[in-house]
Amino acid sequence: MSITREQIRELAEFQDAKSCAVSFYFQPATPRNKAHKEDAILIKDLVREAQRGLESKGQKDFSRADLERIVRLSSDLRSNGTHGKAVFACAAQNLWREYDLPPQLPGTQIFVDRHFHLKPLAHLLGAFPRLGVALVDRHRARLFDLRLGTLTEREDLFHTLSRRGRSDGFAGYDGGHAQRRVEDEARHHFKNVAEVLKEWLEKGMFEKWILGCQEVHRPLLEQQLHPYVKQALLGRFHADPGRIAPEEIKANAERIVKDWQSQRCRELVSQTLNQARGHARGVTGLRRVLRALEMGEVQTLLIGENFFAHAVECSGCGHLDAHLVSFCPACGRATHEVVDVGEAILPWVIRRDIEMFYVKDDPEFDKVGNIAALLRFRSDTSNVQPIASPVENSSARAAYPGQLRRFASR
Repeated sequence: MSITREQIRELAEFQDAKSCAVSFYFQPATPRNKAHKEDAILIKDLVREAQRGLESKGQKDFSRADLERIVRLSSDLRSNGTHGKAVFACAAQNLWREYDLPPQLPGTQIFVDRHFHLKPLAHLLGAFPRLGVALVDRHRARLFDLRLGTLTEREDLFHTLSRRGRSDGFAGYDGGHAQRRVEDEARHHFKNVAEVLKEWLEKGMFEKWILGCQEVHRPLLEQQLHPYVKQALLGRFHADPGRIAPEEIKANAERIVKDWQSQRCRELVSQTLNQARGHARGVTGLRRVLRALEMGEVQTLLIGENFFAHAVECSGCGHLDAHLVSFCPACGRATHEVVDVGEAILPWVIRRDIEMFYVKDDPEFDKVGNIAALLRFRSDTSNVQPIASPVENSSARAAYPGQLRRFASR
């Protein structure tokens, strides 16, 4: 099954004190022969390497069952390129989750740590919104959602238009009347489609959407759209709802989203750097970004595609510090080194629904340390408040309904 945002958030909140949270990503490769054994061999090698690493830390037995189960799973995986796979497991807490993913992962990998490794998911998802696709003509509307490379049809609205009679009547009067009736019915159909799109947007069934239609129908629909439905429209492509193939719908939608993401990322990088230069709603550099995350100030996080940096994490309150100190400046407890701070901050980003983009090949962004954040506000206080633990976050959110939960956890 495909992974949902709610499931990703659940994974982000998970932690295991014994560091036996196993993350496995499978990226199918093109087989070199009919035996299809290359992937199974690679997975066994990765498992042996993980076991050696755990053995050196005296933790081999904690994850043995999960790693052996992954080896057994590898015999069922075939390099046909149809989909990738992610597995998140922790036998100590009786957890095993499998998800299908698009075959666009950086490679087949295994990680064992206190938290699940979510960077491959973050790279795959990027800032991909909940996306709806509407195919519309004068009498039909087909509504889809597109998530993690899977296109699913959710509704098919069909309205039969009235037929004109055999004669236009005296001086063409009946013919003109019939034509107006057909146009009124088409207008009513477009209005109904607009209401459905508004309802879906209000219910959170999608955040952005894409329109597929013939150009002659586009203005008739768009004049019926509510203003905030228009604002959520990412783009359009030419389509006949009754004839277009699912593969063509998916290809057009993904192209439009990719173009939108690239443009938005460029705009956000420029805006964030300008705000940072003016000491306004922008910060750059790891230390300032970590502080802004802990203060709950961040609206959008920007990270270089190949960003990599060390930090330390408090074993008690979870505070992350760019200075490699032995004791937490927030609560005084001992810290442990974090090899990849870009991975360590992902649970914070996911739990707080922070928009995130990976930035590629931007010289100006490289100069500021390959990490920056656009802020919702800049806090007046200089005291660092450590982020609450995942357990505390869950309790806080439970006391508040809907979107208020994200503010309650800050």
